[in-house]
Amino acid sequence: MQFSSSSQYPSIRLFRYVAFLVINVVGAEASDRVIGEEVGYTSPNGAPERCVRITRMAGAKYHKGDAKDEEGYSEIDFYAINIALCPKTWSTSPGMIIYDISEGAYAGDRNGFESNACIEGKLAKAFAKDELAVFKPSMNQPGTSATFSASSLLYYHFSRFFDMEARVPVAVWRSMDRSMHLTRVARPGLSISQQNPGAKMNQEAWQILADAGENPQIYVPTDDVYSADRGAIYGVLLSNKGSRYGSEVNGTRKSSWGTGQNMDFQETPAFLALRSAAPLQEAIVEGIELGCRDPQIAEDIGDSAAAVQMVYWMREISEIVLMDFIFSQQDRVGNIDFEAYYYWEEDGKVERKRTKSGEPGDGVVPEGAILLKRTMLNDNDAGGRVEYANFAKSTQMLEKLRHFYAGTYRQLIVLDADLQAQGALFHYIRSSFGLDEAQVQQIVDNTSLAMGILRDSCRRGDLRFDLDPEKFFLEGDAGEEPVDCGESQPMSAPADPEIGIRPIGDGKSPAERHVETVAPPPIPAARTNGLE
Repeated sequence: MQFSSSSQYPSIRLFRYVAFLVINVVGAEASDRVIGEEVGYTSPNGAPERCVRITRMAGAKYHKGDAKDEEGYSEIDFYAINIALCPKTWSTSPGMIIYDISEGAYAGDRNGFESNACIEGKLAKAFAKDELAVFKPSMNQPGTSATFSASSLLYYHFSRFFDMEARVPVAVWRSMDRSMHLTRVARPGLSISQQNPGAKMNQEAWQILADAGENPQIYVPTDDVYSADRGAIYGVLLSNKGSRYGSEVNGTRKSSWGTGQNMDFQETPAFLALRSAAPLQEAIVEGIELGCRDPQIAEDIGDSAAAVQMVYWMREISEIVLMDFIFSQQDRVGNIDFEAYYYWEEDGKVERKRTKSGEPGDGVVPEGAILLKRTMLNDNDAGGRVEYANFAKSTQMLEKLRHFYAGTYRQLIVLDADLQAQGALFHYIRSSFGLDEAQVQQIVDNTSLAMGILRDSCRRGDLRFDLDPEKFFLEGDAGEEPVDCGESQPMSAPADPEIGIRPIGDGKSPAERHVETVAPPPIPAARTNGLE
C-alpha cells in the first residue's frame, strides 16, 4: 500500500495527516488575514476571491516597475475567456501557471488549451501568447517539498527595505475558489504528475491538494492554505525571470542536501572573497584563486571573473545571507538565478541594458560596454516558518563575512531597533502578511541575532564596508565607508494604544536575550528608486 500515489484510502490519508500534526506539535498557523489594496473577483460558482497588494513597507525603496507589476497581477481574472490555467507538474512544488491565450492555436479556447496544451508541461507556453504569472500555495506535508506562500511576500517587501542589489520578484497575495481550483488545476495536476514516476514530491503534493480540495480539513494546519471560511485556496502570484547559475555562485553541491551543500556554497569565489579579511581588491583575487581550484567552478565561471562582477556578486550574496538568516530559509543553495546586462559609463553614471540571450553581441550598446550577470532571487518560498532549518544560521554564514554594504547595515539597525521596541515596522509585519505569532517572533529574534553578529564584527574591526559596486565600476575601487557600529541602549516594548495589539514573545527584554539594540532613526515613507 503506497499512500503517496493512491486516493483509494482517504481515512488512512487523513490519519497520516493528523499524525503529522501531532508529531510536529503544530499549534499556531498562518492565515488569510492580510492587509493591503484589495481587488475582488467572483467565481462562476458565486464564490468571492481576493487579490491583495500588500501595504508597502515604511522606509523601503520600491522599484519603478513594481507598482505596474502589482497592478498587472491584480487585473488577472482566472475566468476570463483569454486566460488558461495549467498545473505546474515539474520541479518539486505544485503551482498554477497562468497563460494569456488571446493569440495562438487556442485563442479564446481555454478548455481546449487546458485539455491539450497543459499536458505538455513547460512546453505549453509555446501555445500561448504569454505566461502571465504563477500561483503558488503553501505545501508542507509529509513527502512534499517545503513551500510557504507568505515567504515570497516577505522577501519582496524586505528586499525593497534593504534596497538590495539582488533582484527579488514582485509578489501579491491571491485567493481562488477552492472547487474551481480542484476541477481546473488540482485534479489535472494529479493526473499529469502521475505520468512522471520521477516527480514523487510533485505528485504527492497534487494528491494532497486534490484530496484537500474536497475536504480542506485533510490539510493541517488548514489555515495555512485555505481561507477562514474554507471556500478558497490562497497563495501568491509572481513571475520568475532569469537562468540558473552554475557552481560559480550556487556551489558544487557535491555534498548532501542541507548542511553539506551550504558549506559547499561558502567555497564559491564570491563567498570566499567575502570571508577574506584582506582589502577588497586583494579579497577578490584571493576568492577567485581559491574558488577556481575546484575544476567545476573554474569551468562554470569561465570569463565571468572580472573584478567588477565579483563585487556585484559579493554584495548580492551578502544580502541573500542576511535575508535567509532573518527568514530561516532552508532551500537557497541551487536556487539562485541571473539575468545578463551590458554595463557602461555615460556622463559619470552607470548605465545598463538587459540582453535577450546573455551572449556578447546581443543588442546595440556603446563600445566598451561589458557583460555582467546580475542575481535574480526568484525561489524564496522555503522561509518564514519556524519549522524550517535555518542553514545561514547553523553554518555561521554571517559570522564569516568580512565585507558588507554600509547602507544595508544601517537599515538593519533601523529594523532591529523598531522590532525590539515593537514600533511601526513590528506592527506592519504582524498585521500585513497573515503570519502567526511564532513566525513574527522568529523574525524579531533572527533580526536581533543578525544585528548582534554583524555589530560584534564591526566593533572588532573585522567588517569592511566596501561593497559599493557602482562606485567600483566608475572608479575602479569602492573604498571603505566609515560606519558607526551602533551604541547599546536598553529598550522597552510598549504596547501601541492606537493599534491595540498585545505584545508577543517570551516577555524577556532584549538585554535578557543577550542582544543589544540601538535607538531607531526616523523611518521615512516608502520610496521609489527608478530601477526598471
